[in-house]
Amino acid sequence: MRVDAALAALREQARPAELAGMARFGINIERRLGLSIPQLRRLAKALGRDHGLALALWDSGIPDAQILAGFIADPAQITSRQMDAWVKDMQSWDVCDQVCGSAFLGSALAWRKVAAWATRRDEFVRRAAFALLATLAVHDKAADDARFIAALPLIELAASDERNFVKKAVNWALRNIGKRNPALKVHAVACARRLRATDSRAARWVAADALRELDRTAPAPARMSRTSPTVATS
Repeated sequence: MRVDAALAALREQARPAELAGMARFGINIERRLGLSIPQLRRLAKALGRDHGLALALWDSGIPDAQILAGFIADPAQITSRQMDAWVKDMQSWDVCDQVCGSAFLGSALAWRKVAAWATRRDEFVRRAAFALLATLAVHDKAADDARFIAALPLIELAASDERNFVKKAVNWALRNIGKRNPALKVHAVACARRLRATDSRAARWVAADALRELDRTAPAPARMSRTSPTVATS
């Protein structure tokens, strides 16, 4: 009954007129109801934490319901297998980023999944690794600098991935690590400069965009055209 009620509430608030605009921002609108994040957060607050309901909502395959699932899931109950299954199901960058910033961020498995997913070839699995790393850089106050320094080789390895949704998440993670504190900024800028010197067009874009924010005195190569919104505003 809770599942039916939650899905009914989602459908009642559907905004089909917003779908065309979402598509222009690279959001996959297949099966999408068009709810905004504030709408979904209000519904999550009304529903409260309910891990069983979160799993059922995820299985609906409706992207709006999957974002809601991330908001109401209990990070303490989510298992490694569930996290792997959810990232394999992801078909849109906004679902990926919102779930990484909610259910996955609070999981004790978060750091382990960054390392596990960063080398995967699946587009949204790999994006999830770096979206989660970017979010941890902001919200994991207990993590020491060594954890983020150890993640920089993962960024260097993935920066040559030409896929837009991957390289933008890699860039997001690098920028957030550099903004965490002055010591990490030194390491992030050094990483970006190494990427700038590579033969990879994608890696050079990651470097240039990061250096524009982290080290404005560093000369940047010619700016590449953007084909989707920056992940930091997702």
